[in-house]
Amino acid sequence: MESRTKLALSESTVRRLFAAAGISEITDIAALGAGEFNAVYAAKGNKQAYVLKVAPGIDIPVLHYEQGMMRAEVFWYSQMREHTDIRVPEVYYTDFSHQLIPADWFIMERLPGEQLDQIKLSAGEKAAVDRRLAQMVAAMHKISGERFGYVQNELYADWYAALHAMTENLLHDARVKGKRSKRGERLLCLEEKYRTVLSRVECAMVNFDIWAPNILCRRTENGMECMWIDPERCFWGDRIADLFCLEFGTPLKKKAKTLEAYNAAAKTPIRVTRDEQIRYALMLGYAALIMEIEKYYRYTPRHFGWWRNVAASFYLYQSAFRELRAMEHETR
Repeated sequence: MESRTKLALSESTVRRLFAAAGISEITDIAALGAGEFNAVYAAKGNKQAYVLKVAPGIDIPVLHYEQGMMRAEVFWYSQMREHTDIRVPEVYYTDFSHQLIPADWFIMERLPGEQLDQIKLSAGEKAAVDRRLAQMVAAMHKISGERFGYVQNELYADWYAALHAMTENLLHDARVKGKRSKRGERLLCLEEKYRTVLSRVECAMVNFDIWAPNILCRRTENGMECMWIDPERCFWGDRIADLFCLEFGTPLKKKAKTLEAYNAAAKTPIRVTRDEQIRYALMLGYAALIMEIEKYYRYTPRHFGWWRNVAASFYLYQSAFRELRAMEHETR
């Protein structure tokens, strides 16, 4: 998709980057256009399929948490590769020096399979993939950290401090563009209100971007295989956050199939307690704030992405505030 943050490269530049990585005789260079932040190119060489991923140029304005995000992506790939059975691409070469191009970039394995939103699945295959995704999330959540937040930004002693800072940073990003988010300011107040709940959260690896384009699937003799790409938006935080992407649009307490598969594989099951519902609602609000503010950096009102973000952020804010009002009424 078109975006103001994507850095377009000529074919000669792509070849030069591969040559710097020691990969010669590159063929079949093609832009992969599904992403909305980084520029991505497919290529073949040395009898192997590769992906070149290029971050926005160093002079391109991005959100605070997106600064240095590509370096974080490489870190999160290594975490999943070392601590889970989730298949992720092997990273072959990284360059964050800005000597060849004014941007971070790396080259990785191009995994087989099709994006989940592109492959046609039978009802049985769809159910199997949904179960596997929940299991993958549970496996990822077994990776624990000691401090909370984005590794490319500051880390904090507890989840309340981290989430509060993450929200404040987004509100600052809005002010940089001359904008104000009243709903984001309301969210910040709600985080303060539920400070005690947030402070009790255990620290886990959180993806927070489990959308169909980031999941690759293929049919094998053992059934559907699922693979993960683009963990760039991961952070150390509250594992409940990842449930918002699974069975999207369904309230936490009604995600029966997801919770059954997740809890069967999880280190700590989700029981849909009051605290968990509060934390889940706050993460809906945080996702809404991201979508509200990022449109100022990526799109103009002439882009589809702008209006998609407007609609999605409105829906997520409404869902978050409605859930929290319900929690308040239950305690009266």
